[in-house]
Parts: sequence; structure tokens; C-alpha cells
Amino acid sequence: MNYTFSSNKTKQKINAISSKSEAHRLLICAALSDGETCIVCNDTNQDIDATVSCLNSLGASIIRAENEDGEKYFNVTPIGEIPSYAAFDCGESGSTLRFLLPVVAALGIECDIYMHGRLPERPLSPLYELLAENGVTLSPQGSNPLHISGRLKSGNYEIAGNISSQFISGLLFALPFADGDSTLTMTGKLESTPYITMTEQALEIFGAQIRNDGNVFYIQRANSCVGLNRFTTPHHVFVGGDWSNAAFFLCAGALSKDGVAVMGLDLNSAQGDREILNILKRMGASISHANNTITVKKADLFGIEIDASQIPDLVPVISVVASVAMGKTKIYNASRLRLKESDRLQSVCDMLTTLGADIKQTSDGLIIHGKSSLCGGTVSSCNDHRIAMSAAVASLVCTSPVTVEGIEAIKKSYPAFLSDFIV
Repeated sequence: MNYTFSSNKTKQKINAISSKSEAHRLLICAALSDGETCIVCNDTNQDIDATVSCLNSLGASIIRAENEDGEKYFNVTPIGEIPSYAAFDCGESGSTLRFLLPVVAALGIECDIYMHGRLPERPLSPLYELLAENGVTLSPQGSNPLHISGRLKSGNYEIAGNISSQFISGLLFALPFADGDSTLTMTGKLESTPYITMTEQALEIFGAQIRNDGNVFYIQRANSCVGLNRFTTPHHVFVGGDWSNAAFFLCAGALSKDGVAVMGLDLNSAQGDREILNILKRMGASISHANNTITVKKADLFGIEIDASQIPDLVPVISVVASVAMGKTKIYNASRLRLKESDRLQSVCDMLTTLGADIKQTSDGLIIHGKSSLCGGTVSSCNDHRIAMSAAVASLVCTSPVTVEGIEAIKKSYPAFLSDFIV
């Protein structure tokens, strides 16, 4: 489906949607706990729904509901008897696949895992090899479905810290359900560390005995409950506002004289993408916060250098702001973006070039020379939600309309984006 953004305006005030990253983690912990959990989560999307569907296929019962105050939540009845076989569909959700693959292995469930989009092509190494070396049999990488059998052993695990934080999170979810205590050592430079912190926080909420000492996690086997290992439910938890998706509106505010106010974001959140405020401040945007509301307004914008190793998801929309910021913006340490829903360095470059920006790729990033405005045009979402939403933000500084082909890609993380964005 195509959608044309023909106005240079967006809504001036929105509520942040629920964090996809937090929801994944809390749902998994709740499904592996010792009792029912109410997870307040006012918004959902295709990725969250994929995790819910997969956990239900493993024997949990997760039901979407709404209370008398209008709060929407997931009621999670945990997995009961561990099934010997299961089949589930991760959709296009990399988090769902990479979190649940080691969990299934630790529970000893023979499983067929189905995937869509680019997900079967996205690499699983070195997680794949770690599982294969420690009691698990898997069909070849790229298989769809991916077949897994055997049971993950406890032990001393080692994994590079600069490949995917999702691999590390998946092992942290899984190793408490192996046959004994384990260690997990992260080697080399650590990237996307805030995502690992979010996993630690979710596990702590559910009583997991995991201690972090520098680059080493010490992981105790989960408590035994009726013959099964279980986390301990807190019974009621709340999913915070999503900084990754709010970034599109905060950046829109930096391009708007009237500004944009976003409500419901926690300035102390573990979500690394709250760094968007510091980036916009460094670029010259006007930022204020009061009464649970953050407001960003246009000011003179300047190009800066940005290390994207900890905030890769912000690169597409930051690039839009950089395209109209005076001088040069250099974005580096972003090579992992080539393995997302699209090759995001290529798709960002193609999208902004079509719209008239001065942008080029490097091996691990982008170099952008700002202009006073962009020209508009027709761009492809590349079936990538962050490209689609970034193009919408770019329309605010274009002299002609912007048409996005495949706008439905937004459903992956933000189904209500158009209704929130369009005046």
C-alpha cells in the first residue's frame, strides 16, 4: 500500500506507545514463571504479537484484555507441563527468534520455527554454534522452518559482545533452565549494552539469580517448582513508553517551528534510545521537559559525529534530521544495520537521495551534508518499518509531497503511526 504525505505538519502532542523491547522481555519471563502475571501494555504490534503467539504455542496462555480504567494488558498464565514438541511462527521478529531459540533449547523441546521476510537470511552465528556445541541439534542456518532438538547444557559460555545483544539476552533467558549453574562471558567490545541491561532488569523483576561482574554473568539455575524450574512472578508489571518509536516524533519536533510534545517517557529508562535527546541537543534542537512531557522544537541545527554502536535503531531518523542540519554529520559504527529488516545503510541512503539529500555510505555508516530543505518524491519502505516512518518525518522538510510505497511496514512496531503522525 502507498501513502502520500502532502503536508509539512505533524501532530504537536502524542502519547508514547508501549516499549516493544520491554514487552518482549517481560512476556518471556512471565511465561517461564510460577504463577499468573498481569503485564500492563497499552499498545501492541506485529513483533509483540509474534512473541505472544510463540509462547502460547509452547504452552502458555496469554490473553489480551482491558480493565475498568481503560488500561490494556496481557494476562499471562505460564507454561505448565513442558511439551515434547512445538511449532511456532516468529513472523519477521528478530527478537522473538533470538530470544526464544535458546529458551526452547534449554527446555528440551523439539521444535520447528517458522520465519518470514528477511528473518531466515539474518545470521544466527555465533549463537548457532554455541547451541550446537552444547547439546542442541539444529537444521542448517537459513532453513525455514529451523528445526531444533536436544537440550542445552549448563556450562561456561563465551560470546562476542559486538555481534548481537539479542544473542546474549537469549542466553540469559535460557541458561537458568539448563541442568546447573552457568557463566556467560562477553568478549571484545560490547555494543547495544542498554538492551542487555533491559534483559537484566526484566530477569531481576522475576527473581532470576543472575550476577553481572564486568563482562561475566554468573547464572544460577532457576528455583524448582513442582519439579520444574521457574522464575518468580511479581504478579503485576508495567511496560514503559517506547523511546525508539518516540524518536520519530522527537525528531519531527526538531524540524517543526511549533515543536512536538511526547508524553509518557521515562528519562531514567534503561532503554538506550533515550540517547536521542542528547543527540538532538548536540545538533542544536530546543528541548524541554516538565510534567511527564518532553517537548522538542526547531532551532538552528548543526551536523555532528555520532557513534551508533549503542543506538543503531536511531540511525534512520537521525539521518533525516542531519539532511537539513548545517554542515557535515558523520555516523559510524553502524555496520550491523546491514542485517536488519533491510540493509538500513543502503535503504536510508536510497530514501534520502531520492528526496534530494546529500548523503553517501561508508563501510560502517553514513556521511551527510545538510541542505536547507529536501525536494520530495516517491520512496520505498523496503518492507522496513523504520524506513517508512523516517520517510514520513522527512516529508516535514520537503518542498513537494512524499509518497511511501509499502507503508504497511509500520505495523511491525507502530500500527497507529499514521493516526498519531497526521494532523
